[in-house]
Amino acid sequence: MNGRERIAAMLAGEPVDCLAQLPIVMMFAADWIGVPYGRFAADYRVLVEGQIRTAEAFDFDYVSCISDPAREAADCGAAIQFFDDQPPAIDESRARLADKTALGKLTVPDPLGGGRMHDRVRAAEAFKERVGDRLWIEGWIEGPCAEAADLRGINALMLDFYDDPAFVRDLFEFILEMELRFARAQVEAGVDWLGVGDAAASLVGPAIYEEFVWPYEKRLIDGVHALGAGVRLHICGNTSRILTSMGRLGCEVVELDSKAPMDQARREMGPDQILLGNIDPVSVLRAGTPESITAAVAACHAAAGPRYIVGAGCEVPRDTPRENLLALRDYARGHRP
Repeated sequence: MNGRERIAAMLAGEPVDCLAQLPIVMMFAADWIGVPYGRFAADYRVLVEGQIRTAEAFDFDYVSCISDPAREAADCGAAIQFFDDQPPAIDESRARLADKTALGKLTVPDPLGGGRMHDRVRAAEAFKERVGDRLWIEGWIEGPCAEAADLRGINALMLDFYDDPAFVRDLFEFILEMELRFARAQVEAGVDWLGVGDAAASLVGPAIYEEFVWPYEKRLIDGVHALGAGVRLHICGNTSRILTSMGRLGCEVVELDSKAPMDQARREMGPDQILLGNIDPVSVLRAGTPESITAAVAACHAAAGPRYIVGAGCEVPRDTPRENLLALRDYARGHRP
């Protein structure tokens, strides 16, 4: 089986030859091909080359359009800081929606309009042409809470949940429309599923998550499904208090950060949800040994059971030793679900 066949079979509940592995690599991939990260994030051709060559070197089952969370915000006119060898960063001191009334004048950007969103769509097209017959292709969009934090500023958004809930809902509606347009463009370009990153969702309590965030995540995921694509959900941070709710979203794959216990996720999400992760990317993957990494992944596999994909809890650090990342490959290829 190649990577594409392996993931398709697992999603369909069919037998596979071994575990799939889908670690998130961004800065590691840029370093692997010897280019500054600023170029990786700015030019889809560099990103595609880095993803493919890293996937081939470490036998990943997929490639991803992921690079940074500032693409949609940039096309909305947010102030973005660009760096030579670091990811782009949103300047929260000049948040696009520091003035809430600006939301009423904001228009949904065209994902094919030549901006940073369009660059990601071009990456999807290039992946489809180069590796679409052998590797799974992942697009990427921001979740409602994460994108709201990008446009409004994380601290302001947290106050808005209490001070102006109507504004939060209006903002989430805008984001839902934008992300589904972006998702459609990537699906039409050839991606197999969309990664949905909603990091800020781990910072709200269960009550706010249920009232505000979950309904919009659900509508986003249902919308992606209506486009004919699946969803890999990734919420950075400690999601242990919202695992049950995450399991009700209907995602094909839920990727867990290392702070969320795998055994708890399995109990609360049931036996059918595919779980991905979730060894600590720094203390275990980067700083460990192949032997300690193998033991950590085995513990995750045992806790998750057969519906499991090998990966780290978040992005693979750029200075991870080669032999440590190969330990993930060796475990995946040496074990069946």
